[in-house]
Amino acid sequence: MRPDGRAPLEAADNAAALARDARAERWRLFGLSLPALLLIVLVMVVPVGWLFLLSFQDEDGALSLANYRRLIEQPSYGRILFASFEISLMVTAICAVLGYALAYLMSQLPPRRAGLLMLGVLMPFWTSILVRTYAWLVLLQRDGIVNNLGIGLGLWRAPLVLVYNMQGTIIGLVHIMLPFLVLPLYGAMRAIDRDYVRAAANLGASPVQVFWHVFLPLSRAGLFAGATITFILCLGSYVTPAVLGGGKVVMAANAVATDVEMYFSWGPASAFGVVLLAVTALLLLIASRFARLDRIFGGGA
Repeated sequence: MRPDGRAPLEAADNAAALARDARAERWRLFGLSLPALLLIVLVMVVPVGWLFLLSFQDEDGALSLANYRRLIEQPSYGRILFASFEISLMVTAICAVLGYALAYLMSQLPPRRAGLLMLGVLMPFWTSILVRTYAWLVLLQRDGIVNNLGIGLGLWRAPLVLVYNMQGTIIGLVHIMLPFLVLPLYGAMRAIDRDYVRAAANLGASPVQVFWHVFLPLSRAGLFAGATITFILCLGSYVTPAVLGGGKVVMAANAVATDVEMYFSWGPASAFGVVLLAVTALLLLIASRFARLDRIFGGGA
């Protein structure tokens, strides 16, 4: 330190200047992100807030818990919620089995061949969900291709009832939701360091042991993330249950649409939507305890 004490003063001035520059940088970043923040508020925060407000209003517009009491007192809402969870769980389980096999195959192929399979996974996104659902309605009907092929091969004698029931709804949802499970799972599998697999093989592990003790644990986060996405998307499905369910399979989104379109009842529909939103947030919270979803979905490092 100099005898006149100027060195500490210069260091303090430099620290103050760095602090001012950091504050100015934060304000510049805030200004650049302000349009995006305003857009998020308009398209997400405001509608959700409006939904919450409607859920706590009765028919006269007064604040009340009548809509939530209606959800509890009427058993039909409980059955619809149970059916939504049941179908979503079954679809997620089937997609997990099929999607893991497909993603594993893609991860073991050379990049060019894996790219061709990835193209096949992405092709359904080029077609409307409504078109794909009606295509399954044609395929699964009593005189459709599936029944005619099964009878022709001797797999069954009489036409099976595959539409306007839960079976048809699950088949259609599996076809629609499968890419949403394959994409994050394939990304997680591609990120696995192959040195771990080779090291396990060099230490004498069989291919089955390498898969169960090395590859599967390392890909578990991607599987959990894909299953979470699939389950949440299934909870909000509307088109597929409406078409392939034929009114016999009613999920949460169908119940909300019925309340609004037929009975003009915004309160119960909003309350049901809030319950689904809360369930979805809870599932994401639970999922974040088991897997770093921010990494898998492209978030933090």
